[in-house]
Amino acid sequence: MGIDPNFDKNRETAGEENGVTVWGPVEPPETLGIHGTHVAVDYDICVADGACLENCPVDVFTWVDTPDHPESETKVEPTREDQCIDCMLCVDICPVDAIDVDPGRAGRT
Repeated sequence: MGIDPNFDKNRETAGEENGVTVWGPVEPPETLGIHGTHVAVDYDICVADGACLENCPVDVFTWVDTPDHPESETKVEPTREDQCIDCMLCVDICPVDAIDVDPGRAGRT
């Protein structure tokens, strides 16, 4: 099962990390929530294969450490989600459907 496309309606914000909104619940290290709004990554299902980071034409993503998370100890964070051009390549290439891009959510938190 992939990221909830309605997470911004179904979850509450749990804070911010590196300038990116985090949507809860968050209970480290197992539950890390969804990071980002316009470009959102579900950290709880992300396996950090890096395809989104390597293929993004505008370098939206950066690596962050997520020690002891059961899926992977690093994740890709949409640190520069404001640079996203809505090409949807990251959505298409993610092997576990952990990413959602919604132009309608741009600028919202």
